[in-house]
Amino acid sequence: MAPRFPQPQLDTSPAAVRARVEALERVMERLVTIPGTSRKLGLDVILDFVPVVGPTAAAAIGAYLAWEARNLGMPKTAMTRMAGNIGVDWLLGLIPWVGAVPDYFFRSNTRNLRIIKRHLDKHHPGTATLDVPPRRP
Repeated sequence: MAPRFPQPQLDTSPAAVRARVEALERVMERLVTIPGTSRKLGLDVILDFVPVVGPTAAAAIGAYLAWEARNLGMPKTAMTRMAGNIGVDWLLGLIPWVGAVPDYFFRSNTRNLRIIKRHLDKHHPGTATLDVPPRRP
């Protein structure tokens, strides 16, 4: 019989959840800066260039954000809005090649992060952080 190893547990504190969803949103929507501009591009848009599988993978990652939100006890109305954002993003991404363009402008993970932050700021004010806009060169 194989030895059992303890399974690592994610920290479920509101501050840890905030850090995880902010990091995931940054990877999905603001991973790199487009050279010569101040616009950011994330994994979400890049995955749209892989037909069907890419947008589905991006939607699954977006669903993880929604799962984290559900674990925070967010209301069903907020969860429904988040699911709608994920669905629209997925549908836009399914349009071969061209779908990356509207997906670039419709940043569902950023919208969902805003919903989660609003909930955290209201119900767990100790986790609030000051969002400082990036400096312009």
